[in-house]
Amino acid sequence: MTKYFLGFLVCCFTLNASAQYDGKGADEISRYRPGVFWFFTGMRPAKPTKLNKYDRLIMDVTYNDWIGDRDLFKNHWASFGLNTNFIFDIPLTKGNKVSLGIGVAHQYTAIRHNNHLMVDPIAKTTTFMPKDSLDIFSRSSLTGNSFSIPIEFRFRNEGWKHFKFHIGGKIGYQAQLSSKYVSKIDGHKQVIRDNGFYDANKLIYSAHVRIGMRNWALFASYNFNTLFSNKNSTQLNAVQMGLSISWF
Repeated sequence: MTKYFLGFLVCCFTLNASAQYDGKGADEISRYRPGVFWFFTGMRPAKPTKLNKYDRLIMDVTYNDWIGDRDLFKNHWASFGLNTNFIFDIPLTKGNKVSLGIGVAHQYTAIRHNNHLMVDPIAKTTTFMPKDSLDIFSRSSLTGNSFSIPIEFRFRNEGWKHFKFHIGGKIGYQAQLSSKYVSKIDGHKQVIRDNGFYDANKLIYSAHVRIGMRNWALFASYNFNTLFSNKNSTQLNAVQMGLSISWF
């Protein structure tokens, strides 16, 4: 269901972009069309007098990590995630050098940590513990899905090879948080999943920045909320670093 919904949104944004940039004058330059999707619309040029809008579908490919009680464990390098952002670009100045971005976003995170999560149903706490000789799993990970509303200020200079800088934040809801343990017993692979976290923080709020050129940018974010709400649980704040791609 989710993939059909995302496909519908992409189609809507693509139709909107095609309707907005339909000029046919000889003095128009096709490369002024913002985003990667201009390759898939017949390379139709944009009107020079039309106010270009940028960065309406952004995907952030990220490396995920935590800040906090890190003495108890180490993260695996293969901890990746994907943020999908549908954002309206609202011009604030002439030429759209400064704009306001607001929209909706989905965030998927996967962190491999190779440790054991101790969940106490009575105290309602979650604690990361180093793997010991009694643990039979070969690897473990923590995955999450969240939905949020991003708001950001955007600064850019003129030209199709424009430099850009975004700064803003998100507020959202942690829809799912689960752990996975993979083990081999007698040569057979076994996967155990657990989403019974009593103190998982449902409210998420973060700050982020992007800095780059045209359709590409470096991305970084920091969650102000801790992963678990109980003060006696392992205290961790999520951080992300990666690459942003603007599709249109």
